Amino acid sequence: MIAPAFDEVVHAPNRLRVCTTLAAVDAMEFSVVRDALVVSDSVLSKHVKVLQTASYVSVTKVRGSHPRTWLALTPSGRQALAGHIAELRRIVEMAQADQ
Repeated sequence: MIAPAFDEVVHAPNRLRVCTTLAAVDAMEFSVVRDALVVSDSVLSKHVKVLQTASYVSVTKVRGSHPRTWLALTPSGRQALAGHIAELRRIVEMAQADQ
């Protein structure tokens, strides 16, 4: 069981969307994530860098005739996302209990 834990790194809306998008797959190409989030390359790069610095996302560059960049949620990223989602659910449940 993952303990609920609010995570400031994951919480930013675009970073949360990156993490939830990557949670469903083993890895996803940068351009596919960018298009799914409807953001620019620079916006996605900025948020990926923060997630990468926190060791939540790994970045793999594949060289070839058309270089590609792949993103993947790391095990610690998956754990942080699960804890963050658990905390959000706990907060929502508290709010619903007050109604």
